Amino acid sequence: MSFAPMSNQPIPIRSVCVYCGSQPGRDPAHIEAGRLLGKSIADHGLQLVYGGGTRGIMGAVASGVLSAGGHVTGIIPEFLMDKEATRHSLGQLNELIVTGDMHERKHTMFERADAFIALPGGIGTLEEIVEIMTWAQLGRHRKPMVFGNINGFWAPMLELLTHMREQGFVHTAHLVQPLVIDRVEDIVPGILASAAANGREGESEIISRL
Repeated sequence: MSFAPMSNQPIPIRSVCVYCGSQPGRDPAHIEAGRLLGKSIADHGLQLVYGGGTRGIMGAVASGVLSAGGHVTGIIPEFLMDKEATRHSLGQLNELIVTGDMHERKHTMFERADAFIALPGGIGTLEEIVEIMTWAQLGRHRKPMVFGNINGFWAPMLELLTHMREQGFVHTAHLVQPLVIDRVEDIVPGILASAAANGREGESEIISRL
């Protein structure tokens, strides 16, 4: 994997990676948030990079982007093509990248995206956003990261992260500064504002520091 050199210059945002559930979940607000986020990504002229699933919240995000005329890149391992998607629906994406395994998928998603959003999801979603945060803590990137805290979904996770920090285990907290955004319509504007403010003082009003 390649990492961009660390810089205090604003990060140009051209594409965003969305991590989310391949299932719809029990709260209808989560599917609706996926659709609205997809539309917002397209309306702001950005491209979507995501895990290629065409079901659940993943499918809702991709559908939202495509219905608004945006560009979608799906990145999916061969063994998941008939589990998280159908081959016919994958043909509707603008670009499809089939990887050999999950590690290649995650590395490709990282390299193709300028920011990362975690909507509600399960263990896979959690693992993906935590890995991105780990790379940030290690100083390997400064790309914006967002918890889309729809109906408080990520509250337990955020409480755990605060606990880790207070116990002295998040030793470079200044490098782990995800946005925590409750309203889906504020997510993309928040990313753009965060990227513009990168390297400047006074970010506290837009960044929920963990």
